[in-house]
Amino acid sequence: MGFVLGGPIGTIIGFVIGSFVDAISSGLQALPGDSESNGPTAGASSSKRVTEGDISVSLLVLIACVMKADGRVLKSEVNYIKPFLLKTYGEEGGKEALQILKKLLDQHIDVAAVSRQIGQNVNYSTRLEIIHLLLELANADGEFAQQEQTVIEQIAAGMGVRTKDYESLAAMYQKAKEPNWAYTVLEIEPSATDEEVKKAYRRMAMKYHPDKVNNVSEEIKQKATEKFRTINEAYEHIKLLRGMK
Repeated sequence: MGFVLGGPIGTIIGFVIGSFVDAISSGLQALPGDSESNGPTAGASSSKRVTEGDISVSLLVLIACVMKADGRVLKSEVNYIKPFLLKTYGEEGGKEALQILKKLLDQHIDVAAVSRQIGQNVNYSTRLEIIHLLLELANADGEFAQQEQTVIEQIAAGMGVRTKDYESLAAMYQKAKEPNWAYTVLEIEPSATDEEVKKAYRRMAMKYHPDKVNNVSEEIKQKATEKFRTINEAYEHIKLLRGMK
């Protein structure tokens, strides 16, 4: 691992770092910097060593923040996260990671400090997909609790994720409740012209192309692909509403 060995994340996981390194050491990959200029910390230095292990450890800490945000840990949340841990770390490593997560749920975590550390070291595209995964976890029980929303918004802000980008990701889970969800996904208003809709679609498709996160875990790649599909779905939905060709 690289940057997570220091700072607040290193302090939090220090008591289990030995077993955790063993669990993920076989899958470490270098994560290149991203030229994306969105967000106040989007200029994270690509000269720092960032590995897939860093992303995995960071995610585990953030997952704990979200799971305990509403003061309870639901079975639906555990059922959602367990396959993710097994897929990310393998059978044996996944079991260890689950035990670490249980310990993290009992730890005090400075959400703002952890988020800043990630924002200063991880490229913007990967930060977006981290938020995507956390949103899916929070919606795993079919209800997006206000406490969970507040924590994820705090994480997004700390990592330097633009408000529009956060709202675009959150809109993916509001299709049944929000009639204008497709416009929010494309980061435009319903009053946008057809030409503005087309431009927004092209811009969003480029921003969320899965190739942006091709050196991270399979789970992160999958989230990028899902977002890319939702962008296309939103565009087709608007085209149908407007009779656009």
